[in-house]
Amino acid sequence: MHLRAPARDERVDAAIAHWGPRFTSQGVDMNDFRAVTASLERWEEWLPAWVDNGDMHAELAREAEDARRTLTAGEAWVRAALSYHFAKFVWTIDMSRYEDAQDRAIAAISDAHRLLDPTAERIEIPFDGYTMAGNLRKPRDVAKPPLVLLLPGLDSAKEEFFNWEQVFIDRGMATFSFDGPGQGETGLHSHIYPDYERAVSAVLDEIDGFGRIGVAGVSLGGYYAPRAAAYEPRIRAVAGISGPFNFGDCWESMPRPTRETVAHHTGATSLEEAHEKAGELDLSDAAPRIEQPMLVVTGKLDRLIPWQESERIAKAAPNATWVLFDEGNHVCNNIPYKYRPLTADWLREHLS
Repeated sequence: MHLRAPARDERVDAAIAHWGPRFTSQGVDMNDFRAVTASLERWEEWLPAWVDNGDMHAELAREAEDARRTLTAGEAWVRAALSYHFAKFVWTIDMSRYEDAQDRAIAAISDAHRLLDPTAERIEIPFDGYTMAGNLRKPRDVAKPPLVLLLPGLDSAKEEFFNWEQVFIDRGMATFSFDGPGQGETGLHSHIYPDYERAVSAVLDEIDGFGRIGVAGVSLGGYYAPRAAAYEPRIRAVAGISGPFNFGDCWESMPRPTRETVAHHTGATSLEEAHEKAGELDLSDAAPRIEQPMLVVTGKLDRLIPWQESERIAKAAPNATWVLFDEGNHVCNNIPYKYRPLTADWLREHLS
């Protein structure tokens, strides 16, 4: 008699298939990705395995710092932060473990800043009875640089953005990556807001001393960024990567972990209600109001947000440039060397 091994959880397969390029483009070593995911069979194993990987990098960081190898230690803290973040990014089985992983990610990126960019500043902003948190970083020797707000999507958070921030900083721009409503640590006390521009306005009320303001968002942040530009005149240029025109219209293309994450971050009590709430994130009224220059980027191989969604944004906005990469996947994370410099160069040129 032959016993058939149990099939691997569809959520594990979906996470590996959809997000491998994202992990590595953000700074997770490919060898780590393969080693951590190779033995996973059940979705319950996802978070503990990635937390263990984060702990390994955290220990490497401590050893390097004890030896006064600060660059090595800082780089290890970035890898630890990414592992802790990706442990919980679409994993909502046990919220106490989710929050613990998030706390570890926040602490790890703080240590990375301490060693790699000591000018980085954590800023907390009161909003609607809770607090939003973000990380401000500045280029060296630039008195009044342009500022780019970097907006996460459904399941990303500011701790994921260290390497993306550096692309802008290297071009003379400051960055502020923050967790808005329903995102990262702010999401522990709030749900997704369709009118995300209110959170952006609160941020701009708090931060000053910079040149022109730009905003860039990825994935669902590619909805938030255009939405903010439509209603916030202090924004002078906007870039959205793989964003939806109507998030609810993307429901059928979402893998199960993403649908479960939508339910969690919208406060929905069922997947049906989550679908309805996703449909509230719609740019029909906002897109025609966007007078600022806007760059819209997407990939034709995107399996999460169909490329036609970004095309709808670009067609509806009066002053948009649309870039479609035939070989690009979601957020073009399989070709970061194309979309990242394009976005940063374009914003620098429009904010100069």
